[in-house]
Amino acid sequence: MDRISDLSDELLIKILTSVPTKLAVSTSILSKRWECLWKWLPKLEYDDTDYSVSECKMLRCFLDRNLPLHRALIIESFRLHLKSQRFKPADIKLWLLFAVSRCPRELEVSYSRKRTVSSSSLYTCKALVILKLSGAILVDVPRMVSLPSLKTLQLRDVTYSDKESLQRLLAICPVLEELSVDLGDGGKMEKLTVSVPSLQSLTFNVPHDCGVDELVIDTPSLKYIKLEDRKGLIYLVANMPELREAYIDVKLYGISNLMGSITSVKRLTTCFMVFVNGFVFNQLEHLKICQCHMHTSNLLVWLLKVSPNLQVLDLYVMKDHHYEKSYRWCPLSAVPPECMLSSLRIFNWSVYFGRPAERDFAVYILENARLLETATISCKDWYVPKLEMIKELSSSSRASTTCRLVFD
Repeated sequence: MDRISDLSDELLIKILTSVPTKLAVSTSILSKRWECLWKWLPKLEYDDTDYSVSECKMLRCFLDRNLPLHRALIIESFRLHLKSQRFKPADIKLWLLFAVSRCPRELEVSYSRKRTVSSSSLYTCKALVILKLSGAILVDVPRMVSLPSLKTLQLRDVTYSDKESLQRLLAICPVLEELSVDLGDGGKMEKLTVSVPSLQSLTFNVPHDCGVDELVIDTPSLKYIKLEDRKGLIYLVANMPELREAYIDVKLYGISNLMGSITSVKRLTTCFMVFVNGFVFNQLEHLKICQCHMHTSNLLVWLLKVSPNLQVLDLYVMKDHHYEKSYRWCPLSAVPPECMLSSLRIFNWSVYFGRPAERDFAVYILENARLLETATISCKDWYVPKLEMIKELSSSSRASTTCRLVFD
């Protein structure tokens, strides 16, 4: 400890920054030298997870007493994750005021109580680059504010003061690049518009009881989109010419406009039920498709036909989707799609039941994919005996002499 104490204050503070705030504060009892070092920490994180009632009370007293005495003029990041009823909205509001006064680059606030905490003080942080709000936080954007440096915004089940709150927040973020929203009940916003010229990544999670009915997307710089929609919104997509990757798990209503706007993607993860006739995915290289609604193997072949440059095909089951073993698959079409002849290199099947039609499709891939490098088939022993599966597929002919067949 004496050797460490001989180091400069600047180096010691850097060391303390790499450990949890609670541990860094505990070093204050080591000696006079260490007593106030933690007060210069540029990163502060307070989390009451697994705290007892008495520990939560101590944390509240500590924050009330010591935050105003913190000596760092600028705080790089301030994280507050609180669940206990010991922490009142008024307390958290004061602690956030302290954080704002130190020009943070990153703010993360999570509060899991029924009474909401106003976030109005946060929207004056000119240096703020990352803002993450979760739980009982009220998004109430005052007039004449701006977040000129904000690039990442994450909102999880927060409360909005009115139907325009989210739009007002987005409007004061001129350089926003990443937006992630879990809508919760969504209040009564009904129609939600995301119009952000600088946005590159957009993630939306919509529960079945959400108050939003329509989502308008106008994001000319967007490269990645992820939509998880349990309700079935109407999508109006104005502009996504730069889109390269999409994760689409939505219900069928109003889907045509959305699918027509993502035909430029190179990577697509989705469920077969969202596909609409008439669209061709000329740029698609990697397709990860949920097979829960894949009633026939001919539908799979049709997918391959509308993806002429496909290199990777993954068959799997999405979270909360259910693949019924009773589905009947029809015979395969005779003519293999273009991608089977000229581009398909990797084939993965993660939920293989070993039924005759499934075996036939796996064999169809092996017999027709001329450039196939790897085919990986995964199953559970209670679906199909692995030894039997290995024998069946290993004995089939292969169009690619270099194809490696892997069983998981």
